[in-house]
Amino acid sequence: MDLDREMAEFAQAVARLRAEVAKAVVGQEEAVEQILVCLIAGGHALLEGVPGLGKTLLVKTLARCLSLRFSRIQFTPDLMPADILGTNVIVEDERGGKRFRFQAGPIFGQIVLADEINRATPKTQSALLEAMQEHAVTVAGERHELEEPFLVLATQNPIEMEGTYPLPEAQLDRFFFKVRIPAPDEETLVRIVEATTGRGAGEAAAVLDAGGVLAMRALCRRVPVADPLVRWAARLVRATAPDEADAAPAARKYLRYGAGVRGAQSLVLAAKAQALLEGRAHVSFGDLRGAAAPALRHRLILNFEGEAAGVTTDAVIEEALAHLPALPPEVARLDRG
Repeated sequence: MDLDREMAEFAQAVARLRAEVAKAVVGQEEAVEQILVCLIAGGHALLEGVPGLGKTLLVKTLARCLSLRFSRIQFTPDLMPADILGTNVIVEDERGGKRFRFQAGPIFGQIVLADEINRATPKTQSALLEAMQEHAVTVAGERHELEEPFLVLATQNPIEMEGTYPLPEAQLDRFFFKVRIPAPDEETLVRIVEATTGRGAGEAAAVLDAGGVLAMRALCRRVPVADPLVRWAARLVRATAPDEADAAPAARKYLRYGAGVRGAQSLVLAAKAQALLEGRAHVSFGDLRGAAAPALRHRLILNFEGEAAGVTTDAVIEEALAHLPALPPEVARLDRG
């Protein structure tokens, strides 16, 4: 199949997907677009916002539209790793003999909603590490593969709220994007109230299947990125590392740790997905800049001075963007303007 035809089919599928999601989810267009980037790039998303903003509804709607097996894990302080991964249980066969059989946990879905992930202890949160990185889990020394496509969409409440635990750095780094879910403005709030207190919101229909999602991901990997853009992404990541010689001043002053290799990978893959969503088969400089905050904000760890000053990681990213040297001509030509 030629690239033009693949791009046309991709655009049609995305248009149908957006239309169906919009039937059930009012507003949150930016969050929906960022989650679509994660879906196409093959990365997991962490959705942060106060309760009641429709995070769970958004994830369930996406699963319905994609005809993928949906699984929900409600994270609580008493949740244990085996409650997520599964465990070996003793079963009796027809001859009366006993043997172990693996009973799969809820991680064995294709779209897994990790609801209120930061209400569980770090020990339980870490049960997701292997699954998110390798798309497999190991229980009692036996490895079990997860069905593709596999996507974790985790929701978390702001860390300032009662009963929350901070996610370990290794766990945060497994997330491709951290998506902020803001409170709706007045007009959006009116639309939400009208949709949810009347006859109800529309029912989203399935428009894509597992094969379609995997085809999108394969197409995303084929999108070319100019070498200067890859180098710019690497420089941006290095500018967030406080110990690097070319770190931004805000990174040196306010950060304990900056982004690493996964941050650079996420930047480039997200830019490829964004280009496809805008109907282009090449990455622009604007695609990279647009992906900087959601791809890096959760990978920057503030030091004591940064926390005491109330600095946000988004502000550090903005300074890092401003800190980078002027674009060379070959990169400027790729800018969307």
